[in-house]
Amino acid sequence: MNDTLQKYLPELAVAPCFELIKTHGVHLKIVNHRVTRHGDYRRLPNGLHLITVNASLNKYRFLITLVHEIAHLVAFETYGRRIKPHGVEWKRTFQHLMVPFIRPEVFPTQLLPIIANHFKNPKASSSTDARLSIALKAFDEEERQLSYVYELPTGSVFRLYNSKLYKKGNKKVKRYECVELSTGRVYLFQPNAEVELVQDVPR
Repeated sequence: MNDTLQKYLPELAVAPCFELIKTHGVHLKIVNHRVTRHGDYRRLPNGLHLITVNASLNKYRFLITLVHEIAHLVAFETYGRRIKPHGVEWKRTFQHLMVPFIRPEVFPTQLLPIIANHFKNPKASSSTDARLSIALKAFDEEERQLSYVYELPTGSVFRLYNSKLYKKGNKKVKRYECVELSTGRVYLFQPNAEVELVQDVPR
């Protein structure tokens, strides 16, 4: 397990993560990229704690995701199964588990203030914190092929991963109103949603 973790985590996060996995009886499965989630926690019928994390994540997002999912396990074990998955008990647990990692030996200096701010009130997903998501994306190894919604000019047409086409509208508080071209329905998009700009709009 240590050898596997070294491939996916910052060097000084490997040993403490291994301890968390061992202490809480986690069966960690590293899986192919999933568009809709970075990780997942499930308690199986046999009592096994299964955590899956996407292999495609860079090491800093992998660490945050792994601890996020372990926090679900620990919160449920501590407070019972009736708590909200991303409620106050989970937030406290996630904050407590992440504290030892929020230091310059683990994360790059430029990420630390953004991560510290995120963990004042952690979100259900790091992707819903646009500032953190964009900062983490800078450490991806693959060259970015897609655009963020906030980068596109108003009126641009873009394609989502499900092939649907949308037209970018105005910003409403933190998110952008975008119209799905085939239905005329309006959807709100996070500024860090990754989309493909469409140059030649089908008619």
